[in-house]
Amino acid sequence: MLVRPLESRSLFMAGDGTELREILKADTESLDLRYSLAHARLEAGKVSILHELKSSEVYYILAGKGRMEIDSESRLVGTGDTIYIPPGGRQRIESLGPEILEFLCIVDPAWRAEDEKVIASS
Repeated sequence: MLVRPLESRSLFMAGDGTELREILKADTESLDLRYSLAHARLEAGKVSILHELKSSEVYYILAGKGRMEIDSESRLVGTGDTIYIPPGGRQRIESLGPEILEFLCIVDPAWRAEDEKVIASS
């Protein structure tokens, strides 16, 4: 059994400008996983950098309100919403506040730096 407190994971700034903690990632641990799981935070008023992944991605909003943009579509999102991002989808998310936007990110197959392309600054 693996039980991992979120606070035990290092916090760092991801390539898209969100604060991230990698929770589960198969290539850094001996786990039989295809996907990676991370916890992300974005301060109120901030927008992540437009980017795309070769993998599919799912966001699950834990807290806060935001605006999700995928390709030419934009939608308001909030606590309890699940967002599917297809492989190659150009994406960014804005934290509309007043609280920090927090969400889980599931990437399948697991996230790799070489599979991410930053498009432009927000």
